[in-house]
Amino acid sequence: MKGMILKLAKTSNKKKKFSSFLDNPIDYTLLITVLLLLTVGLVMVLSASSPTSLSESGNSYAFFSKQLIFAILGIIAMLFISKIDYRFYQKFYKHAWWIALILLALVLIAGETVNGAKRWIHVTETLSFQPSEVVKILMIIFYAGILVKNRDELGLYTKGFIKNMCLLAPIIGLLLLEPHFSTSIVIIGICATMMIMAGCKFWHFLATGAVAGIPAMILLIVKEPYRLQRVITFLDPWKDATGDGWQVIQSLYAIGSGGLFGVGLGESKQKFLYIPEPHNDFIFSILGEELGFIGCAVVLILFAIFIWRGVLIAMKAPDMFGSLIAIGITALVAIQVIINVAVVTSSMPATGMPLPFFSYRRNSIIYFIV
Repeated sequence: MKGMILKLAKTSNKKKKFSSFLDNPIDYTLLITVLLLLTVGLVMVLSASSPTSLSESGNSYAFFSKQLIFAILGIIAMLFISKIDYRFYQKFYKHAWWIALILLALVLIAGETVNGAKRWIHVTETLSFQPSEVVKILMIIFYAGILVKNRDELGLYTKGFIKNMCLLAPIIGLLLLEPHFSTSIVIIGICATMMIMAGCKFWHFLATGAVAGIPAMILLIVKEPYRLQRVITFLDPWKDATGDGWQVIQSLYAIGSGGLFGVGLGESKQKFLYIPEPHNDFIFSILGEELGFIGCAVVLILFAIFIWRGVLIAMKAPDMFGSLIAIGITALVAIQVIINVAVVTSSMPATGMPLPFFSYRRNSIIYFIV
């Protein structure tokens, strides 16, 4: 009888406890890094968006106030989700693939076309979301689960590499139909990183990329005139300085005029309607102009600390699923930072890639903080 009472008492205690992760220690280095990036990002959105915001709405703080609200919501969601045992998601990794597929299909059916692309679903006049941002997280969960399940076959070319890459094909196909080429690259990069870390052979990626990947990318670029034009503009932006080359040239002017210490916070000239929507994908240019090389270096160091802590967490994870989740999230941030900085410095063709924690994207800042 006493044994039964003791067992019932233990069961009762378990039910009362929300999660076994409630008492887990917090990585304060990572937390402080995220909060610093978010704070600097909010300050830069306020500075970079004020002329455009005033021009469009008559309120200099319109974009900043929205970004601030979503940042606060993101922090609340982060604190809540951090207390959930990550192994809970492993039970539903197959569902993640289907949800991703349904969301992307829903975009093509009910999404609103903007500038020739369907990427947003409008729930109401004021509420909308971009499913591709959710899909990035869903694919991290799915690949962490499927790679754990197939861990014994990962070293094989057909059952390891080809099989797992084929699971990605429908997702990438739907993204290209939107079209959303940049997100396709990010998701492929994330999944490839996770597969290599899980045990897939690196030479499988090199060989297949050389034979099929590079020709496929060239075909996708040549097929769409706007993608081909971006490549041509990247090779010589001054050839069409007042047209397709305008944005990247103004970005280079902004970064170059910043010098070592910058012209001062709020003193940017290029944000006054020279760089289109400077608070979005080209916010790093305004950062370089106002805070100079030192400011850019500090931000990049903060991102490097984020990546370092992510890798360290992955190495110390108690199981393979947790390790792959950490690697996937770290790769998500790292890839987007690399692409964004490369675009604004004219190191690669322009593509719509936000800078994590910085670019004004409302909903997407929640995903990065979470």
